[in-house]
Amino acid sequence: MSWIGRFTNLFRRDRLHEEIAEELASHIAEAVERGRSAGEVRKAFGNELLQRERSRDIKLVPWLDSLASDVVFGWRQLRKRPAVSTAAILSLALAIGATTAAFRLVDAVLLRTLPVAHPDRLFYLAVNYVDRDGQPDYRDDFDYPTFQKYREAVADRADLMVVGINARQDVVFGSAAEPERVYRQYISGNVFNVFSLQAALGRLIAPYDDLTTGGSPVAVLSYEYWTRRFARDPGVLGKTFRMGSDLFRIVGVAPRGFIGTEPGAVTDVFVPAMMNTEAIHSLGWSWFRIWMHPKPGFSAEQVRQLLQVFFLREHQERLKEFDSRTAKTAIKAFLNEKLLLLPAASGASDVKRQYRRPLLILAALVILVLLIACMNVGNLLAAQAAARAREMALRVSIGAGQWRLIQLVLMESTLLAAIASALGTFFASWSAPLVVSMLHVPEDPVRLVLNSGWRSLAFSVALTSLVALLFGLAPALRASGVKPISALKGGQEPPSRRRGMKALLAAQMAFCVLVQFVAGLFVASFQRLSNRPLGFSAEHVLVMDLSASQKQPLQVWMQMADQLHGTPGVQSAALAGWPLLSRNRWTEMGVRVPGKLTEGRPSYVLDVSPGFFETMRIDQIDGRDFRRGDLPPRLGASTQPLPGVGIVNEAFARVYFKGENPVGRSLWLPIAKDLSAPMQIVGYVRDAVYYDVRERVHPTMYLPMNPRQHDAFLVRTAGDPLALAPTLRSLVLKARSDFQVHTIETQSDFIRWQMLRERLLATLSLFFAIVALLLAVVGLYGLLNYLVTQQRREIGIRIALGARPTQVVRRVTTDLLAMVSFGLFLGLAGGLACGRFVESILYEVKPTDPAAAAPLLALFAAALLAVLPPAIRAVHIDPAETLRSE
Repeated sequence: MSWIGRFTNLFRRDRLHEEIAEELASHIAEAVERGRSAGEVRKAFGNELLQRERSRDIKLVPWLDSLASDVVFGWRQLRKRPAVSTAAILSLALAIGATTAAFRLVDAVLLRTLPVAHPDRLFYLAVNYVDRDGQPDYRDDFDYPTFQKYREAVADRADLMVVGINARQDVVFGSAAEPERVYRQYISGNVFNVFSLQAALGRLIAPYDDLTTGGSPVAVLSYEYWTRRFARDPGVLGKTFRMGSDLFRIVGVAPRGFIGTEPGAVTDVFVPAMMNTEAIHSLGWSWFRIWMHPKPGFSAEQVRQLLQVFFLREHQERLKEFDSRTAKTAIKAFLNEKLLLLPAASGASDVKRQYRRPLLILAALVILVLLIACMNVGNLLAAQAAARAREMALRVSIGAGQWRLIQLVLMESTLLAAIASALGTFFASWSAPLVVSMLHVPEDPVRLVLNSGWRSLAFSVALTSLVALLFGLAPALRASGVKPISALKGGQEPPSRRRGMKALLAAQMAFCVLVQFVAGLFVASFQRLSNRPLGFSAEHVLVMDLSASQKQPLQVWMQMADQLHGTPGVQSAALAGWPLLSRNRWTEMGVRVPGKLTEGRPSYVLDVSPGFFETMRIDQIDGRDFRRGDLPPRLGASTQPLPGVGIVNEAFARVYFKGENPVGRSLWLPIAKDLSAPMQIVGYVRDAVYYDVRERVHPTMYLPMNPRQHDAFLVRTAGDPLALAPTLRSLVLKARSDFQVHTIETQSDFIRWQMLRERLLATLSLFFAIVALLLAVVGLYGLLNYLVTQQRREIGIRIALGARPTQVVRRVTTDLLAMVSFGLFLGLAGGLACGRFVESILYEVKPTDPAAAAPLLALFAAALLAVLPPAIRAVHIDPAETLRSE
């Protein structure tokens, strides 16, 4: 019979059995018709059941038939114990769903390779350094002149590409009146060629589009943006849009699936790098990443060594610009910097860098929760296997082999895991987007493509199989090793099996303590960061991001600030280059104070208007605020340095003036290459956090504002700042038609966005800690309840002989609590070890901090509650009833 026919018979087994029975009956009837007696025919025919089995094996695939039978039997077993099955499925579904969600996030940010040719041969440049706190770090942003020099240096060995950092920008399509914001990315003309990408429509950016400054205003849309914005209209080719002062023409659409080079960001529009006319000729404007693809015959290390030579040569040249009073430690740190080549197969982005370690930590916590769930269900199935010992003994007695029993129990486990996996997949389908939404920043949201396709499917199948083996293999081996005689006589379970269940409980407790400990670290870190003094008051402050059609003098901006200040409900208004904690910063090297060694590390600089310190509630220690006639150090008309004024903070005074009052003193501030201008300190203010809410306060200089095209208005209101937002927006647009309001947020929003990572880690780790706690408590209760049931006869005899309740409880719980204590000790040791790994992303929390142990108190309390009901049950066992039932 063909394999197809045998396979088809699996779905009509009942009918097949009837056909086999009819066929055997017809053979017997035919023999009887020929004159033989029915008894003689049946004797000659042999065992009818055996003949049926042989016929069935011929017409079916035996191993598939046995699997199908085991599936049916397993489903009946699950329905037979609905409460236990439901508890096991739900706990596994939660753990599997969390694991699947974690995989989707890790895959989207860290693992998924770019859809380009030879991604394993793509790298991006970075420079390592030691930060102000003495910790190793690296930066991966470069200016365009540096890219040009490096490209010429390795032209014969590698293709160097410049890839701009993905950013939002206002564009106007056609004759539309209102601008819309898109994510644009500047790229060099060879990017698409090196990536071996083909246009979905039109053409892509080519090398000849990137030769002259502002010479080729062309643009390529991403496939996703083309679909979302233009509904895949082929007529998009040739359309134009205005970005800044340039009019761009759409020449093509990128291939489907290519959404840029930054995980966590989705590029809408690609434009040639040479169209960034401000940055390409500016040293220090580090708005680009430099990517590298070695040519055939050259390795990445060979290219890096050549680039390192040029890098060191540049450092030697820059060393000449250092003042003779520069500290030796600063010079040594500068010369120890090295050029790195980091793998770019999965892209490069700030999201990937910032969330790499948190995602891996969360994935580890999820795996621990999964292991706890598997151990919990494993102990549950082991207890059920002990209860089914007689059934297994009967199966062995009638000829069932060891592998047949293993298959039977594993199929039940697989069925349980498959149902849990289906529910877990549904849980992951909304939990992964939920986590991404927790990273949402209105101005710059994280955009992840979570659809992993076959990768997610393969992971789910592998995870289901692994889970089935983890919690099903031990009960299967136990069931297959049953001794028929002992089991049928009602013999007790071997002590070794009880020890195995207790060992699983100890491991379960260890993992639970580890999850609780790490969660305690993250929660304590978030609480301390949330309570950190910032040096300014963010409440009731509205931040308005404005730009003008062209550069405006400071007087125009101040007039607008005065109008805003005069609005009812507004207490004060001021200007700044950007708001505090907005992830923007201006650093200045080479600040010189007469008679002091030059500090080798940069100071922060922020240009502000009069009234800034009043609006931000930054206390002034001495001196005065800026006046409208104040100017910063600058170049004069004849390129001569002109003096200016500035205000410094306490950190600046500590570093440069030994903490003394700096008001009235002067310093020299670099304003151009080889040129510095004097700056008189006219004000001295308290420390305020500038760039990162986690960092220590840096030396900061506040300078008077220069004429500019883009500014941030800071408005302090008497009540809810967002309630005044529409009024202030309409006031600006009515007063100045050439002004544009891009965004309006509160200063408190910037603080919340800065703490996204800590909030994410604290929230998710606390959730996993609660799940782990519930699973561990259920496992402890289940095992102790099982042990009381197994020792019911022994306990009844002891009570009959006069044992006191305390002795009964001690007898039941001593060994178990010893294993629990051992697991707690292992988990605490593991938590201290893991704490060293996560310490770098904690804020002022050490692994030995008592605050980290706070969640363990909940574990102890829950463990006592889990032990109490089985202990009470053991004490109230009736000896007479127990002995009668035995």
